[in-house]
Amino acid sequence: MAINGFGVTEFQLVLLRRMADFQPGLVEGAVRRLGATRASMREANKRWQAMVRAPGFPRGAARYAAVLGPAGASVPRRIGDLDCVVRQWALPLWPELRFEILLGPAETGGPLLNEWLVRAAGSPVPALRTPADLAPWSCVVGDVGAAFPSAVPREGSAPTRFRLDFAVPDADGRLRPFEADFTWGLLQEARPSGGQGMDMPGDAR
Repeated sequence: MAINGFGVTEFQLVLLRRMADFQPGLVEGAVRRLGATRASMREANKRWQAMVRAPGFPRGAARYAAVLGPAGASVPRRIGDLDCVVRQWALPLWPELRFEILLGPAETGGPLLNEWLVRAAGSPVPALRTPADLAPWSCVVGDVGAAFPSAVPREGSAPTRFRLDFAVPDADGRLRPFEADFTWGLLQEARPSGGQGMDMPGDAR
């Protein structure tokens, strides 16, 4: 399904355009797999921005259904006191992930609250134990949050970006502060952050 020639391939190019600032090499390879070019990626992003600003373009969930087709999954999700709904679509570039949108309560018009890539149900979760495991595009926000429960969410540097601060044990068993940047929920970069190492619980030193 597509609207005005804008469909799944073009939408994936939009996601890639936002990731190019962090991982231009990975993005270039993905663009080639889509049979596209960097110029067509920029054009797709330009068209998407124009469409979402157009008065007649669908809003909320209808926006994504217009370009991606019917959602592959639509399930209720309780968040605090709110009865929300999540809808998910499969994307060829990331078969182990799903593009997910979170919609607010229907009585408030079902506003779009979040939109990003998540781990698909049943897809193997990567083992994240050391800094070396935190490779670009290897995991999503939920994976890192589950592997490192101390993770604290931070506001990203731009729309569609997200950051986590967390601690990772090094080879000596000491927790080292790290920070990770995500675009559309997919890990782009993880690096040590400022601060001193911390002894892990039970550390005998």
